[in-house]
Amino acid sequence: MGVRRPAVLAVDAGNSKTDVALVDADGTILGTGRSGGFQPPRVGVSAAVDIIGQAVAEAARAAGLPRPAPGAPYADQVAACLANADLPVEERRLADALRARGWGAATEVRNDTFAILRAGVDEPRGVAVVCGAGINCVGMLPDGRTARFPALGQISGDWGGGAGLAAEAMFRAARAEDGRGGPTGLREALPAHFGLGSVYELIEALHLGTIEYRRTHEMVPVLFEVAAAGDPAARSVVERQADEVVALAAVALARLDLLEQEAPVVLGGGVLAAGNPLLNGRIEAGLAERAPHARVSVVTAPPVLGAALLGLDALGAPRETYAKLRAHFG
Repeated sequence: MGVRRPAVLAVDAGNSKTDVALVDADGTILGTGRSGGFQPPRVGVSAAVDIIGQAVAEAARAAGLPRPAPGAPYADQVAACLANADLPVEERRLADALRARGWGAATEVRNDTFAILRAGVDEPRGVAVVCGAGINCVGMLPDGRTARFPALGQISGDWGGGAGLAAEAMFRAARAEDGRGGPTGLREALPAHFGLGSVYELIEALHLGTIEYRRTHEMVPVLFEVAAAGDPAARSVVERQADEVVALAAVALARLDLLEQEAPVVLGGGVLAAGNPLLNGRIEAGLAERAPHARVSVVTAPPVLGAALLGLDALGAPRETYAKLRAHFG
């Protein structure tokens, strides 16, 4: 007797890592795999999908599945939530690339923010705002309608996320040091974090590569610490981030006609999941004013759970299947 084909091949592919789970029709996790980051703009679509393929192969081995023959896919449904799938046209192109691998009888690709949303709600209904390295917001309804933003940075009207917060903190510190701006504790705190004596030294180190630019994300906790100490400049940056989150969520709720009814708003990503009282408290207060029926929560479940739930949604799985799958992730 052969091995039964899994119902869902769930993929959560972020910039830094890719997680895959093979899920049985009853919600049992049959196998999981992990590989590197999914970055088609940097390496090309084919090479990026190869990275997903490494995690798929690992999950298949863990599930005891043989390599599929032509026309015999791993799963009934591929549910892939991918970073860098920011526009519908990109989702379609990536879906074509995944279908070409033959991993599923059917394939659906969404932006990775949808995985975080679905992981945090009991049904495919609500809004999620993710604030990690960047910022994004999506919403969905059971009838298939969605709300979303391009989330391409400044050219699409976005501000914030870890990269934006770090850049703004550095901007304030630099101007405080050279006199173009007002005083702020960021002037001392940021270079001190890196063992340096001045903002100028930090600027030089970042520019020359003595300190790798990717380490600027370390400035975000410093910003929060300085803000918590009452520094007006730092507080204003954190408050602006909160207001951006509120604006995104309120607009998405309005687009889905959810402003006048109870609806979940899920917060995710490293910046929001950290639970900073100033940031998250202002978000809750802002939503209480602009969307008083919103139920705010912070999602801690892994996004691959959300991808798997989206796959079960597509297959019309029974409710008990969802409970079993969620129990696996605690």
